[in-house]
Amino acid sequence: MKNLSLVFSSLALVGVFILVGMKVSEKKMPKPTYTIKDSTGKEFILSGGKVGYVDIDTLESNYNYFKTKKAEFEVRQKNIDAELEKLASALQNEYNGLQKQAQAGTLSQADGEAAQQKLMQRQQDLELKRQNMGANFLKDQEAFNKEIHDNLHQYIEKYNIEKGYDYILSYSKDGSILYANKDLDLTRDIIKGMNSETPNSKK
Repeated sequence: MKNLSLVFSSLALVGVFILVGMKVSEKKMPKPTYTIKDSTGKEFILSGGKVGYVDIDTLESNYNYFKTKKAEFEVRQKNIDAELEKLASALQNEYNGLQKQAQAGTLSQADGEAAQQKLMQRQQDLELKRQNMGANFLKDQEAFNKEIHDNLHQYIEKYNIEKGYDYILSYSKDGSILYANKDLDLTRDIIKGMNSETPNSKK
């Protein structure tokens, strides 16, 4: 039996820029520039007065709503696996029983053919059930990833009204940004704020 894989896409944000608060300074002062390399080594320049970033790995580990929902998905996956394994085991036991009857000569040809057809149909039904459960699981998982993505963006928009950043980037250890100055790390502020709010979750 194949297990349904539980894959979270790092909030679907790794390597994505969150561009907020692009304000034109009233003073004609030159703005600093920031040179960043992506995972291929290509350099690109950010020009702006104020830059910060959110560490996605840290956010995943400390955002309470994300942790709660992730745990729920893991339990759901285990339940799905257990249910499918139980059905498959019952099907295998019935097949083994028919084999013993056939070997003992206690099963007529007509009864054997009918039983075989029944088992084949049940096997097809089980495969269809596995596909449907897997598809529904992945659909709900994708919807959750989108919800987390939206929660983060909505909170950062509110956060930046007061803070006034020109760019807020997403950072991950395995992402495209190779180095991030800790002085620009906004993660703890973002986590604290998001944990204090109740997300708009459709249950």
